Amino acid sequence: MPNFLSVIVPAWNVQGYLTECLDSVLRQQRTTDVELVAVDDASPDHGGELIDERAAQDQRLVALHLEANGGPGAARNAGLERATGDYVWFVDGDDRIVPDALAVIEARLAEEKPDVLVVGLARERWNRKVSRWLTPAGTRTGAEALTAAPPPLGALVIRRQFLIDAGIRFERGLYEDVAFAYAVLAATDNIATLEPACYVRRLDRAGSLRSGRSTRHADAVTQYDRALSLPAVAGADPRVRRRALNRAVTDLLAIVDNRSLLPDKARRGTFRKVSELLRKHETGAAPRPGGPAGLRLRLVAGDSYAIYRVLRAGRKLTGGLVRRPRRALRKGLVTLRKAALRGYYHWELRRPVDENLAVYAAYWYRGYSCNPAAIYEKARELAPQVRGVWVVKPGARSVPAGVPTVAPGTRAYYRTLARAKYMINNATFPPYVVKRREQIQVQTHHGTPLKTMGLDQPRFPASLKNFNVERMRRNLAKWDFSVTANRHTTLLWDRQFPIKGETLETGYPRNDRLALAGPDEVAAARAELGIEPGEQVVLYAPTHREWHATFEPTLDVDALAEALGPNARILLRGHYFYDSLGFPPRHPRVLDVSTHPSVETLAIASDALITDFSSVMFDYAVLDRPLIIFAPDWETYKAVRGVSFDLEAEHPGTFVRTFEELVDAFRSGAIDDDTARQARARFRQRFCSLEDGRAAERVVRRVFLNEKTATHG
Repeated sequence: MPNFLSVIVPAWNVQGYLTECLDSVLRQQRTTDVELVAVDDASPDHGGELIDERAAQDQRLVALHLEANGGPGAARNAGLERATGDYVWFVDGDDRIVPDALAVIEARLAEEKPDVLVVGLARERWNRKVSRWLTPAGTRTGAEALTAAPPPLGALVIRRQFLIDAGIRFERGLYEDVAFAYAVLAATDNIATLEPACYVRRLDRAGSLRSGRSTRHADAVTQYDRALSLPAVAGADPRVRRRALNRAVTDLLAIVDNRSLLPDKARRGTFRKVSELLRKHETGAAPRPGGPAGLRLRLVAGDSYAIYRVLRAGRKLTGGLVRRPRRALRKGLVTLRKAALRGYYHWELRRPVDENLAVYAAYWYRGYSCNPAAIYEKARELAPQVRGVWVVKPGARSVPAGVPTVAPGTRAYYRTLARAKYMINNATFPPYVVKRREQIQVQTHHGTPLKTMGLDQPRFPASLKNFNVERMRRNLAKWDFSVTANRHTTLLWDRQFPIKGETLETGYPRNDRLALAGPDEVAAARAELGIEPGEQVVLYAPTHREWHATFEPTLDVDALAEALGPNARILLRGHYFYDSLGFPPRHPRVLDVSTHPSVETLAIASDALITDFSSVMFDYAVLDRPLIIFAPDWETYKAVRGVSFDLEAEHPGTFVRTFEELVDAFRSGAIDDDTARQARARFRQRFCSLEDGRAAERVVRRVFLNEKTATHG
């Protein structure tokens, strides 16, 4: 019986990446009807062995071995001949697909039934940094396709019968993907798009066929010639043909001019091939344009390489004299403006501190939230003479009406930082911010720590991305007060964030709302989210994992919603660090609340929480509701990130490792039985004993009113 989708993976000299590639297909969390055809292109490394070993373990993998190396095009063709899926997706052996991509793609294909689905793609550099490529809203088809850059091959999921009927195959030589992609888009207008990134492409891997200097880069001329010879292009409007031809020449000259691709001795011969291509395809095309673009085309058509090089060098020179000064001027103006603003800031630093001004910030200026927001609201009540101003980035999460704000980098921002008596933050201010002797800086933090933090982090290298111990020490020297929620945190912070200032062990101000939430606020929170009376609401809030470059979910929320039945509603709260890759839930009873401005509202609206290692567990425990730890990678997290206590032994109610255990805990009622309640009570006694709804008041009275409150710092 044919599969819905066949993933075709050519492999040659990619042994170090191949397992990750195969895993990305075969270990998709959601079950899909997929066939994986892995083609060993007579690879001299262990790639063929890896494919055979994996095929022996998983019957969905079909192993093919070519007798001689034919290049990626021939390997893909061999895989295409063997594939049985309705659709095919070509995934290079050193690339990978995003978790959940197959299920999302299958759903879109079933809905749209296109010849081609163009999906989002992300680019990954050698340092594992991922940047996103968004799917064009209107992918060009027919001859118009050649007037734009070809989409990366990994962005195309193609109906197999369409390829058979159109006779489209990969050609030999490098840049075979260019000719193939153009041929596909030129042959149909039945296109659908899927914006989220589904494919991760490595751009600068050492040893890849398209990296390094080689005469084989001249193959691009042949591939563009094939594309321009397509019937859809040959019969197109002359103006479209001209634009397509000009695009091809521009792309090819970029290769000729790039010394990191073509050896110097091959550049002249490749230019001659581009000249031949231009003359060949100008028949039937609109006239050449005027100006510099037309001059360049005339030089190429005349095979005037020497003059082309001279004029190109001259254009680079004049560009340096004309265009670059403009860019330099703009850059200089920006630099000058920054310098002027910093100068203004230091001038303001000489002015008196405003005793009745406080500046607030949360999550690196992301918005109005967390402990600083709770302190701000209580200060308005108890210290109304102190005017509070928030620093928020443009486009940040919504700020309540009437809350004064300043944007980073403005005069008002620098003036506020320089003059404010009080500085309240749950993260850190930028390194250039000066802490004056008269100023009071309050570090509220933003969570009770399970994971290793601060000066203990160097023991766990995976947690050290962007970690700067000297900068941390300078920040610690600025803190006059450090707010903690409980004794556990106080003891840890004393070692991990040691300060000369005062620790305020007050409970967490942001949890006051949870401690005081009554039936009216619960009803209001549920109404805000559109939750029907009687629905069982489960909040799922996983944490960030530093060793994952992209979001890799451990829980299938769609499957959970289905398993818990028609009365269940799942609220998905993704971590804000993951915003480049990932898919929205598809189940009608799953609501993505990742961008909701208040996690407290979500907690109040819910009946139970599922999390893993997130500090939200300590906050949610204040509500005394069922709390489930779903931790399939607990050992990994302990080893890589480090933890402050054994969560498996000292969990807040229920601890499970598998999806089946999780569903059974809900169905059996184990999430709130006597054992779970006893565990939750012990957890609350240890971590929530100070959460009485007055934490913000204690902070305000100590910091703003200088009252000596009963804290334990």
